[in-house]
Amino acid sequence: MSLEKLEIPLKQQLESIDAKGVSKRHEKIITGIMEAEDGFGPRVTLRGNGDKPFLQMNSNSYLGLSTDKDVIEAEEEASQLFGTGPGAVRFISGTFAPHVILEKKLATFCGREAAMIFSAAYSAVMGVLPQLITEETVVISDELNHNCIINAIRLAHPTEKTVYRHLDMEDLEGAIKRYLGKYRRMIVVTDGIFSMRGDHAPLNEIVAICKRYEEKFEEGIITVVDDSHGVGAFGKTGRGTEEVTGIKVDIHIATLGKALGVNGGYVVSSETVIDYLRETAPFYIFSNSITPSESAAAIKSLDILDSTHGLKLLEKLRRLTRHLKEGLKDLGYETIPGEHPIIPLMIRDTEKTSRLVKHLFKHGILATGLNFPVVPKGDEEIRFQVSANHTEKDIEYLLGVLKRF
Repeated sequence: MSLEKLEIPLKQQLESIDAKGVSKRHEKIITGIMEAEDGFGPRVTLRGNGDKPFLQMNSNSYLGLSTDKDVIEAEEEASQLFGTGPGAVRFISGTFAPHVILEKKLATFCGREAAMIFSAAYSAVMGVLPQLITEETVVISDELNHNCIINAIRLAHPTEKTVYRHLDMEDLEGAIKRYLGKYRRMIVVTDGIFSMRGDHAPLNEIVAICKRYEEKFEEGIITVVDDSHGVGAFGKTGRGTEEVTGIKVDIHIATLGKALGVNGGYVVSSETVIDYLRETAPFYIFSNSITPSESAAAIKSLDILDSTHGLKLLEKLRRLTRHLKEGLKDLGYETIPGEHPIIPLMIRDTEKTSRLVKHLFKHGILATGLNFPVVPKGDEEIRFQVSANHTEKDIEYLLGVLKRF
């Protein structure tokens, strides 16, 4: 068999992607991490750029725990004890003591009865939502929800779904009312923190609206949140959007791979829901879990987050976030209000966004430019992400480079 015929349309699609300027395959390869010095935070080196240091302003490691010595030591010790991989899926022979300990710790941290871990948060969303969506379920989703939520809904093939305007509670309530008496079950799903903008869902308002109408559905209205960017980076103790809004949803999904600095995803809910998902979620049943050593590292990260040191890291993160937002405002740049360390610099022009990303790179700063069609025309931006690994001098350096653009 030959791939020659298939490669013709594939090359055409690649050319179209390149022409639009939205290619993701030309990745920058990190070759090393340089330790903090002279009041600046850590830097990275990139293949093809020699020893030139780069400031990462596009990392999800909000607390810097991916390079924390205690987290690394915990992972190394577990590797020596349990090996480098689980060797099988969980129900065969792939469940290790660190997996069970981590799940108990996640349930406690999130104030739930039970938890289960997945290989990634994307897998968690894809594994959870379709198992809850039946032929008699209608799904309501925020228009800016992450790709994993969109694809999970597609995979489930709900009889009906509605997308409400971003953060528009009146539109959400109107969508719920349209389905009263028509379905047994409704699922309302949202991101906690929206990754392109750094704003957050008003979970307290969403839950209040759902409670208003849940008796109209025989199996209720189930609220689901993916708070992958929230946990560990948002709220006084890092418990994310639920902590900030003062409410718990029915099913909470998040990641171990951002603020917690490791790998994997998880879901927390009631014991019955988690038991059901363990029996039915294919992304859990038929896929290896994260390694025992990654679980041990995540346990250590949770211990750090839930400590005095963790509170200090969170306060530093908030302080640096305010510093950058205030500095951008002083320079005349537009951002979106919010306290999360995702800070979108609204450029609203594709060509200017691309030029500014190149300007930042030239001066040793890595930042992500988001252009059409990744975002709508007029919403072009550069997404900065603050980390507790950053310093005041890092923020001042970034602002100085932006001032010279």
